[in-house]
Amino acid sequence: MTNNLHGSINERVNDKLSTRFQNNDRKRPRSGNYGWRLPIRRLLKTGALISVLAMVAVVSACGGQKSGLVEGKTNVVTSFYPIYFLAKEIGGDKANVVNLVPAGVEPHDWTPKSRDLQTAGDAELFLYNGAGLEGWVADFVQGLPKDGKTVTGEVSKGIKLLTAEEEEAAALEVGEGEAHGEEAHNHEEEHHDEHGEGIDPHTWVSPKSALVMAGNVRDYLVSVDAANKSVYDANYEKLAAKLTEIDQSYIEELGKMPNKAIVVSHQAFGYLCRDYGLKQVAIMGLSPDAEPRAQDLLNIAKFVKDNGVKTIFFEELVSAELADTLAREANVGTLVLNPLEGLTPEQDKDGTDYISLMETNLKHLKQALQ
Repeated sequence: MTNNLHGSINERVNDKLSTRFQNNDRKRPRSGNYGWRLPIRRLLKTGALISVLAMVAVVSACGGQKSGLVEGKTNVVTSFYPIYFLAKEIGGDKANVVNLVPAGVEPHDWTPKSRDLQTAGDAELFLYNGAGLEGWVADFVQGLPKDGKTVTGEVSKGIKLLTAEEEEAAALEVGEGEAHGEEAHNHEEEHHDEHGEGIDPHTWVSPKSALVMAGNVRDYLVSVDAANKSVYDANYEKLAAKLTEIDQSYIEELGKMPNKAIVVSHQAFGYLCRDYGLKQVAIMGLSPDAEPRAQDLLNIAKFVKDNGVKTIFFEELVSAELADTLAREANVGTLVLNPLEGLTPEQDKDGTDYISLMETNLKHLKQALQ
């Protein structure tokens, strides 16, 4: 069985890597309906992002592209879905909120286009997560008009951030140390540039963190629209009550679970685990692009079998291939554990939101940990 598992996993990993190199479109400039998209890491390293965005934004402005902004309301531009949700709930009918990352797109894969800089530059408020999630944001903010009105806000401000080293120390050991040697350390180092020198940016997956983020969004809205402070305060209180209720449900329900280990597709649940006493074993690192080694997958498969893990969690916005492979080989089930990074197009249409996804996550965690 071990040899079969090793062969199956190696084949899956090699196929996955081969496909990525063959279909590497997102690392090349695109044209047509895809809009402006350049290799973001190269631009960040050369400092060219500001000038390129600004230059193309001028051209876009002359072309009269629609920005989604509305006169007579406080226009807020958000970097990705969780912040969009918070801003919509708290802003209510006094704010018009535009989200940069569209439904169905994984935010780790997304880079800004010229029209995004133009839209943010015309808005009263630009909100982003920070903590290293948006590797493009520093240059993007610097590219906003110097004489513009846009206030920028880091929504993760005030949350005690987790480092990759802290998460590794808190995670459950798998195998006999193979994943913790020099090779694994070097493998993890490859992804530190993406997420702020090894900071876990996935703050929003925990209801406790979401409460802090909601307070920050409220404060930023008040800073640009003090006349409607009472509206923002009231809307914040309603949202905070919902988040507090979810927080209490997580505390009570997960506290009763006999098992605490969750096997997840990528290392996005550190804050959830820290706040509610869980331990995560991740197939991939802080970025869903972080490729696992075959030996890591073998170690996880052995851990699943040896520790009676019933479920391997996968995500909806990234491929479930590796999670499915492990689940089949270990003869366990799979469930979605949503990292809440964005909605699928179907969810966007059917009214699914951050609160309902949090509730579904709790349901699936209880099912897996019983």
